[in-house]
Amino acid sequence: MWLVFKKELLELLRDRKTLFFMVALPIVVFPLLFGGVTYFMSQAVSEAQTKTLNYAIIGQDYGLELVDKLAGVESLSLQSLETQPIDDEQKKTLVRDGEVDFIVEIPSNFGSDIINTGQITIKVFLNDAQFNSVQSRLSDVIDELEATYQRVAFASLGLNEDQQTGLLNPMVIEKVNVADERESIGAQVGGLIPYFLFLLCLQGAMLPAADIGAGEKERGTLETLLLSPISRQNIVLGKFLTIAFAGVISALVTVLSMAIWGIVLSQGMAIKVVSDFMASIGLLDFLLVFLMLVPIVAMFAAILLALSIYARSYKEAQGYMTPLVFLVIVPVLVAVIPGIELKGVWAWVPLTNVALAIKELIKGTMDYVQLFAIFGSSVIIAGALIAFCVHWFNKEKVLFR
Repeated sequence: MWLVFKKELLELLRDRKTLFFMVALPIVVFPLLFGGVTYFMSQAVSEAQTKTLNYAIIGQDYGLELVDKLAGVESLSLQSLETQPIDDEQKKTLVRDGEVDFIVEIPSNFGSDIINTGQITIKVFLNDAQFNSVQSRLSDVIDELEATYQRVAFASLGLNEDQQTGLLNPMVIEKVNVADERESIGAQVGGLIPYFLFLLCLQGAMLPAADIGAGEKERGTLETLLLSPISRQNIVLGKFLTIAFAGVISALVTVLSMAIWGIVLSQGMAIKVVSDFMASIGLLDFLLVFLMLVPIVAMFAAILLALSIYARSYKEAQGYMTPLVFLVIVPVLVAVIPGIELKGVWAWVPLTNVALAIKELIKGTMDYVQLFAIFGSSVIIAGALIAFCVHWFNKEKVLFR
């Protein structure tokens, strides 16, 4: 078994394409990809916030104070309309055609005496399908006027500051969070960590798995290996260990790479939040997280090897393995759904129970007794899949399809 493992591992290390996907891709390409997407998104947000927007006002005479406030915003440019729109459809057409970015319609009851005017409804016609900051820019101006009008109204009624506050917010909910910081952050990101870990392990194992089984068929080296004095069981186990090793290494390299790049690119508070959260997770919980991955990687390796042995060619093996990604995603995504906990039936669903256990370990709320049942059931499933893989490899009609 170990001779086969050593032989497959050496071949794996000699394959530059495999090494690129296992090492170079996670270290360089993934961080650059995520960093590039983040950079361009931040640039788009910054551009949308600073871009000068053209606008028009209908009913200027009703709200001169609002008109003056909008004129004082540097990033807004007032445009005069050649044709005054009569109905809402014409106003929508002007915005849709790009003549202006938005239109503000001031109602006739606009005024500072809100006690007599009642609620004032200001219509804003804009293209909300586009990424812009119309709403936020208008809100700053409207909120300022609203606060001023409220103070005037309260002063006329002779209300003191406490009465004003009580009138605006008669009831306030004060939230006292009994969860510590680790549990709060873990509840938000804990479900995503197993999702990425499972997919990374699967993706890292797929390429060597396709080569170890179907690839050897194409190269004609499988027959030579079968003629050796090594038993077929040991051959399968050696190949299985190679695939599992590749999956774990690929996941570890990717996670470490993203963590290092995240620390390098982040600044100030972001590093402190991440470092404080990571420091709150004990070494035992870290070890248990990776221990829970062992049977998962064993399941993936056994299934991938069985598919590779069955396939006639490398290309056919990849075709069989691709749908496996979607079969893995569904049960793991269940752990992200709010309200799904490691209780009842979910504690016995393969993959989902491990994902939920990892989430609880990250949160620091894991009942360690449950780990024995979850780990044990996962090991039994992995063992059954490995046994099936050995049985599969012993069938001549499968090996030489």
